[in-house]
Amino acid sequence: MKKSIRYKMAALIVIIMTLSMASLVIYSSLFMEKYYTKTKQDSIKEVYYKIKQVVKEDSTFSDDSSTKSVNKTCEKAGATSIVVDDSGNVVYDYGAGKMLEDRWRDIIFGRNIMQNKTPTLVEKGNGYKIHSTVDKESSDKYYELTSTLSNGYTIMIRMSVESFKESISISNKFYLGIGVVAILVATIIILIVTSRYTKPLLELADISKRMSNLDFDVKYKGHHNDELGVLGNSMNDMSDKLEKAITDLKSANIELQKDIEKKNEIDEMRKEFISNVSHELKTPIALIQGYAEGLQDGITEDPEDMKYYCNVIIDEASKMNKMVKNLLTLNQLEFGDTHVNLERFDIVSVIKGVIASLKIKLEEKDINVTFDYNEPLYVYADEFQIEEVITNYLNNAINHVDENKIIKVEITEKNGIVRVAVFNTGKNIPENELENIWIKFYKVDKARTRAYGGNGIGLSIVKAIMDRHNKECGVVNKENGVEFWFRLDCNNSEERLD
Repeated sequence: MKKSIRYKMAALIVIIMTLSMASLVIYSSLFMEKYYTKTKQDSIKEVYYKIKQVVKEDSTFSDDSSTKSVNKTCEKAGATSIVVDDSGNVVYDYGAGKMLEDRWRDIIFGRNIMQNKTPTLVEKGNGYKIHSTVDKESSDKYYELTSTLSNGYTIMIRMSVESFKESISISNKFYLGIGVVAILVATIIILIVTSRYTKPLLELADISKRMSNLDFDVKYKGHHNDELGVLGNSMNDMSDKLEKAITDLKSANIELQKDIEKKNEIDEMRKEFISNVSHELKTPIALIQGYAEGLQDGITEDPEDMKYYCNVIIDEASKMNKMVKNLLTLNQLEFGDTHVNLERFDIVSVIKGVIASLKIKLEEKDINVTFDYNEPLYVYADEFQIEEVITNYLNNAINHVDENKIIKVEITEKNGIVRVAVFNTGKNIPENELENIWIKFYKVDKARTRAYGGNGIGLSIVKAIMDRHNKECGVVNKENGVEFWFRLDCNNSEERLD
């Protein structure tokens, strides 16, 4: 990261410390000396007022408590002082009394023996004067306060005043040195401390970047109990909610895509259905119309011909009726309008019943149907629908059996599963056509199918019924024919039916 907040914070604090140090040095250079001299002046005046008060109450300093009180004040201020009565006798002194007495005499006689130069008046107050003077021998600088009281007593106080400019210069250098060291130490500490906060911030920044790329697996794992913790937990919550929202959006999008595909599929099925129905109805309608117009126009008066015409019309109408019924049945099965009434029944008796119902048709075509299973075998399924499956299989076998005219119905049972197979001698179905025969209106041999009145719906009904039962059905080419089969449970089925 080019401009880390860690270094920004360190730089900001270093600048603040540098400005603080510079302000301290400037303040010290400009105002410290004035403050110092003002403080000294206040201290020497404090001693003066204390002595003045004591002289007023005990001019001879006969009371020890008065003397001790003045001594304490002088000691605190670092001042020496004397009090001379109107006769020139020293009634009180503290510190270098002899030196101050000599200095008092110099002032009385207008001399400046003990000073390097003429004293400078610093302050003139009510009854006192403060002078700045330099000692001749020691070259030390002093403040001297002199005052003559109303009773003739003279007070003289002296206080040392150092050359504060040099002290300020030294202290400024010291402050600068300490300041540089403090800034370096503070910078190191700040970099160490701020890393504790910048590291989770960088982690949060990386998390937000990965979230922007829809990676919601990454989570903030810090344990801060401050604003960083609150921010991290908020980002985790936001990540979970965004992930859920995007997942829901994707799911909705998938469902929408499925709906669109289903709609397109239904549209295609509708178009295909209309096309197939139109094609299947075109021939019988044309025949019915042709023969009906022939009868209307009196094309023949022969009763036999007229009977033939009527039989054709009735036959084609019957085919159309059968096709419509099959379409309705298939539609109900495919779109879930037909309920599977699961029950236990004897599959053997159902097969025998279907064969018996087709007896006339079988005898007309001289077809031999073999079914040798005589023992009852109970299965679980919808008896009416399974009867429809067997009927369609047998009708299909009757329509496609060859000159050998052999149809076999076989039942095998294994591990609770019953397999029912219908075999007919005849031509094999091309291998590439085996999967297509279950599609409605699909015909392998269109001319043959038309000849027996088929419309390619029967096997579609079989497939729909078995799908509704969640069971398998199929077709197998044999050496001399074709076998259609389906399976059912002969034990209590636990499979869920639609």
